[in-house]
Amino acid sequence: MKDSGTWSRRGFLQALATFATVMLPAGGAARASPTGKLVIAHRGASGYLPEHTLAAKAMAHAMGADFLEQDVVLSRDEVAVVLHDITLEATTNVASVFPGRARDDGRYYAIDFDWAELRQLSVNERVNAEGAARYPLRFPADAPLFRLHTLAEELALVRGLNSSTGRVAGIYPELKAPRWHAAQGKDVGAVVGRVLAESGYGGGDAPVFVQSFDAAALKAFPETTGLDLPLVQLIGENRWWPEDPNDFDAMRTPAGLDAIAEYAAGIGPWFQQLVSGLEPGGSPASTGLAGEARTWGLVVHPYTLRADQLPEGIASFEQLLELLLVEEDVDGVFTDHPDRVRAWLDTLSN
Repeated sequence: MKDSGTWSRRGFLQALATFATVMLPAGGAARASPTGKLVIAHRGASGYLPEHTLAAKAMAHAMGADFLEQDVVLSRDEVAVVLHDITLEATTNVASVFPGRARDDGRYYAIDFDWAELRQLSVNERVNAEGAARYPLRFPADAPLFRLHTLAEELALVRGLNSSTGRVAGIYPELKAPRWHAAQGKDVGAVVGRVLAESGYGGGDAPVFVQSFDAAALKAFPETTGLDLPLVQLIGENRWWPEDPNDFDAMRTPAGLDAIAEYAAGIGPWFQQLVSGLEPGGSPASTGLAGEARTWGLVVHPYTLRADQLPEGIASFEQLLELLLVEEDVDGVFTDHPDRVRAWLDTLSN
């Protein structure tokens, strides 16, 4: 088994066992999954509240998520903003508040606004290009109840909840579109690193992963920021971003995993890269990626499990959990429904 520097799989899993005591108040007690599997709240409890709102993060914490995800983009004045897209129209009312501020492509980019302007926007449930809710049965898309927030604000919320509840939830920030930010004259990795350090997440014992689809950005992160934190290489599909210089197909080969193990503690693959299609008898077909990753000392955290968006051939959310967490034996999952995953994991220990 290859040792990937400070954060080999063995070293990381040992460190993970100590995370339960980080930042706890005196006499506090953390609730860890008896199975050792991590529940990672994808953009918060986004199956119930609009993604990347403080309300969604507080709900995910209350539901027992082990880690809360933060996608991070930059504003024009280099404030780290928690937002999944580099554009604003799918999850905010930017078009009505700032008409005429779109670029020539008709999109409203967060980086074209100062934080004082972004704070004026309301956040809604994600909608498509026609304005219809992406997930119709989720929170109403026309409820203007929520606002954008900064990475520093979210980390303050998480620390506060960890203190008041006595149950630690870690953080899982993603460096969004580092090359695109660089083309705009911004270094998203450097800004995120600065906020993490200022917020008390700079040490090696802090409950934090840093993730990105961009291998170069992950490799540069320790040197750019001076932080020694576990890194996770996200793996997409080449067809999603044909112009992306990252070759995600190559990353999934033994040679690719070998290369990832040089700089990262784990991989975050799309879950359908672990199980592709169905066998003739109807059972899902394993690609072997999860097992191969483990041979290179990498933890495996696939994305994104949604109870209201099951893949073809999967009859229930519980079947999907069984497939990934038991049969594929992944180390944790990103999910829009952290309560469902937590409850299912609890049944394994009973």
